Amino acid sequence: MSGNELTKINGTAVYIEGNDIDTDRIIPARYLKCVTFDELGPALFFDERFDEQGGSKHHVLDAPERQGASILISDANFGCGSSREHAPQAIQKFGFKAVIAGSFAEIFHGNSTTLGIPCVTMADEDRARLAALVSEDAGHEVMIDLENQSVTCANQSFTIAIKNSTREVFLQGKYDPLDALLANGQAIAKVAKSAGYV
Repeated sequence: MSGNELTKINGTAVYIEGNDIDTDRIIPARYLKCVTFDELGPALFFDERFDEQGGSKHHVLDAPERQGASILISDANFGCGSSREHAPQAIQKFGFKAVIAGSFAEIFHGNSTTLGIPCVTMADEDRARLAALVSEDAGHEVMIDLENQSVTCANQSFTIAIKNSTREVFLQGKYDPLDALLANGQAIAKVAKSAGYV
């Protein structure tokens, strides 16, 4: 047991409609110059949330009733475009712990996994029903069960899919490669010494 096992994620949800939402929409390129990833949260979907003068466009992410939501729902090919790690970082720093979509760009999926953000897929019809539920009532709690590959919301159950290898790293708490390095520090030092590096 690593202590980082991730089997269930629950919280309220926000639905951001649209296929092919790319990483430039998720985090505009001008924010890639940040010193730390912690600065990225407020810039999530910035150009869709604010006009050039910084005025609100009344995006769903800024609705008072959606504050504190921890599950993001979207559509097909989420996270496509350039392979910027800043996109899942912005999603995490904004407060989201998981993403449900029709499909994901592969690099975005991998970057999210190493941050501990499960990206799970759901069939279009089910996802439309789930999106309708959370859009109608911001208070509906969504629970993602990675072990049983299901989502529940408002007494309704939905099937999700996640790659077996990805599911296992979450269930075993082995999604962060830095944790793996730290946990094997002595073995790494031994090999480095035997190879003459130290």
